Amino acid sequence: MTLLFFGILLSFLPFGFSQFPRACANSDSLLKKECCPAWPGDGSPCGEVSGRGSCRDILLSDAPLGPQFPFSGVDDREDWPAVFYNRTCQCLGNFMGFNCGDCKFNFAGPNCTERKVQVRKDIFRLSDREKYQFLAYLNLAKHTISPDYVIATGTYAQMNNGSSPMFRDINVYDLFVWMHYYVSRDTLLGGTNVWRDIDFAHEAPGFLPWHRLFLLMWEHEIQKLTGNENFTIPYWDWRDAEGCDICTDDYMGGRHPNNPNLLSPSSFFSSWQVICSQSEEYNSRQELCNGTNEGPLLRNPGNHDKGRTPRLPSSADVEFCLSLTQYEAGTMDRMANFSFRNTLEGFANPSTAIANVSQSSLHNALHIYMNGSMSQVQGSANDPIFILHHAFVDSIFEQWLRRHQPLREVYPAANAPIGHNRESYMVPFIPLYRNGEFFISSRELGYDYEYLVNPANPFQNFFAPYLEQARQIWPWLVGAAVVGAVIAAAVAAVISLGCRRKKRISEETQPLLMESEDYQHVTYQSHL
Repeated sequence: MTLLFFGILLSFLPFGFSQFPRACANSDSLLKKECCPAWPGDGSPCGEVSGRGSCRDILLSDAPLGPQFPFSGVDDREDWPAVFYNRTCQCLGNFMGFNCGDCKFNFAGPNCTERKVQVRKDIFRLSDREKYQFLAYLNLAKHTISPDYVIATGTYAQMNNGSSPMFRDINVYDLFVWMHYYVSRDTLLGGTNVWRDIDFAHEAPGFLPWHRLFLLMWEHEIQKLTGNENFTIPYWDWRDAEGCDICTDDYMGGRHPNNPNLLSPSSFFSSWQVICSQSEEYNSRQELCNGTNEGPLLRNPGNHDKGRTPRLPSSADVEFCLSLTQYEAGTMDRMANFSFRNTLEGFANPSTAIANVSQSSLHNALHIYMNGSMSQVQGSANDPIFILHHAFVDSIFEQWLRRHQPLREVYPAANAPIGHNRESYMVPFIPLYRNGEFFISSRELGYDYEYLVNPANPFQNFFAPYLEQARQIWPWLVGAAVVGAVIAAAVAAVISLGCRRKKRISEETQPLLMESEDYQHVTYQSHL
């Protein structure tokens, strides 16, 4: 029945879109180094006629970088996106997008004038309808070619500096897998030489802002793909988990009965193929991942290296991490001590905040624990658990922002590893966004988290299913209450008539049930 539901839903949902804009993936745009597509609403570049934006030169940051990357001019991602384009759409007001055709994340409506704040929910608190809808949307994204974006299958040099474009179609889900691969891939230095100590989205200050934007873009594209503007990403609260409780066929796929590295055939994720998982092969060929299928999704939760990750994160780990007052510190990489970012990312001990790269905690611990596609940085987004996991990591980031109320200037402006300074554009997003733009509260970006909006109390989870049942039958409850009230009133009237004759004047001299001084000892408080 579930698979039939998915099939029916897929047949009715429209195509959507999502990174190198197709309109700019041609030799003319590459040679001109300009990506300013027309907005269909008025046919002008960037919707300029309608006042949405205009085509302008990009302004690159000249802030000094850290010493981690000793090269210059050897990687297409340096000074993103200047190797490919130095003119892009710069949108005005509440508009955004590669052609200024979208609304900013916290606005909606035909003219982007309606403010919105949507709430992301715990996946275990979704209704059955919401859960099946989410799973169907994942499958739809995996089987829908993006009409507006393509991926690069070669470097700019391999494209003959733009005269021989190398781009390829890709489905909406794998587009984001490729983006995560591309931002973290090794630098090709020629021959068999590569530089591995480079990552534009991990191991440095941009880790949290980059993944925040990544999730927002993913959520945004699913909303467009499905036409459901109310869709939000669910999160998995893994604090104190004793195992992968979402690894069941009702959720993200159980274990295969005959091969512990594969997913259960009863889960449609078992048919998914991964991409961008063979980094050593790409390096040896001096090529980029081209998005071709490379085999089934792998996962073997719990059968990982216990020496590296002895347990899943605890509530105490998270609370200690949140108590750290410095967002970034020291070298601003995976060796940083007393850094909230480095501790949450999982390179520092969650009890001392001292860097220890031989151990994996918090964010990293979940990736290692999954012991499969999730455990390899460049291909980790192949597993849809990636989305749920990073949504919860983002919620911890949001808690820290609310607790410490940092100014945007707290985010490092200079001397961070390449691509991680505050004013650096985030790779490989087009339209362009800077790291510092996402060092703000999620509510300013149009979303919140259920457990932050309504802080949990001891009875919340226990009573939730009963309250939901009560909500569904409330009309019957109201009807029963009305009938009961009528009967009670009639009985009370009869009793009142029978007792009225027995009243005595002496009743007026009887003491109150509680003296006035006793009231101060009574507490009227409900913990429910």
